[in-house]
Amino acid sequence: MESGGGGDPIPQPSSVSSPPPPPSASQWTTAMSRRYQHYLDKSTPFVLKRWLGTAGLAFVYILRVYFVQGFYIVSYGLGIYILNLFIAFLSPQVDPEMQELLDRDEPSLPIRATDEFRPFVRRLPEFKFWYSITKAFCIAFVMTFFEAFDVPVFWPILLFYWVVLFTVTMKKQILHMIKYKYVPFTFGKQAWKYFFSPVNHLIFF
Repeated sequence: MESGGGGDPIPQPSSVSSPPPPPSASQWTTAMSRRYQHYLDKSTPFVLKRWLGTAGLAFVYILRVYFVQGFYIVSYGLGIYILNLFIAFLSPQVDPEMQELLDRDEPSLPIRATDEFRPFVRRLPEFKFWYSITKAFCIAFVMTFFEAFDVPVFWPILLFYWVVLFTVTMKKQILHMIKYKYVPFTFGKQAWKYFFSPVNHLIFF
């Protein structure tokens, strides 16, 4: 005797595959971060173009502050931050004053003509110096659109204090360069050049 068919039918497997789930927020953030880093890496050799772009961004920020006539405390903080970056850019990675206290074999700056040549290694590399300044100008520019950061202040006092701080800091840095006889710039320095003579001898001059 056959039983009545009152139950639900057995579901059959579908032949059409379901669409893949949409990417999560973390996956999208990771992909964007990789693409952003990719473009940063590609811009590394274009030093002049990078700095020209930063100079244009700085000009836009100055125009913004000039027309708004405010946000001087933001500009002061930006100036202090750039000054700290500039000092790190001019400083060697290993401070010669601390070199004598270190009990390890690390490269130090040559202070005599007979010393072995060692390239100047900065505490803050050029690319990180540029990137930090560019990011600082972008953040400061965005802050000028929020009235909460427009603290009323007498801007000539801030400007005078920043000039004094810049003068004292740079004087200390220049005295440090003179004392340990190093120059943090590569242009104008003597470099080895070579060519092959007709007798296939490598000649240096």
